Amino acid sequence: MKSLILKIISYLALAGTIIPSMLVFFGDMDLQTNKNIMTISMIIWFVTVPFWINKKVDEVVE
Repeated sequence: MKSLILKIISYLALAGTIIPSMLVFFGDMDLQTNKNIMTISMIIWFVTVPFWINKKVDEVVE
């Protein structure tokens, strides 16, 4: 269960690094706001991913 929550958080953070760039491209977001969101998302991504990225699929869920 913990691994699933971490995966969801990390994928949302990954989206937080992609979607703001598209919003800036289309003119819907300020560049500074984009930088802030992407920095926070990057930090969240690097904090959450190491806990589940190398786990084996057949491990027993706690």
